Amino acid sequence: MPSARAAKIVEQNLVTVDPGVIEAARAVGAGPLRIIFTLLIPEALGPLILGYTFVVIAIVDMSAMAGTVGGGGLGDFALVYGYQRFDWQVTLVATLIIIAGVQGIQFFGNWLARKVLRR
Repeated sequence: MPSARAAKIVEQNLVTVDPGVIEAARAVGAGPLRIIFTLLIPEALGPLILGYTFVVIAIVDMSAMAGTVGGGGLGDFALVYGYQRFDWQVTLVATLIIIAGVQGIQFFGNWLARKVLRR
């Protein structure tokens, strides 16, 4: 599922590039590869970074939820050692680590996208 979501994000961001710019590049004789590497990718790089940030956060979310069915990781740790043993501190710490990780990923993705977009 994440690979289909990632492919859809790439498609949506590449389609948003202005068709007039692509037509202008064709008019001056740019080939398909040159259009892709010098026009499409640089124009769509900021939104692509934001899209992939979303995908990484979705993977962290899915892996934490997989812990509820024995998938391992912090979700499993919070469930087994915290919730099932009635140790709320373990559950709280594991939850805060997951939240801090997601916030860190989101902050880094936003920072990188802003740097690429030069805003």
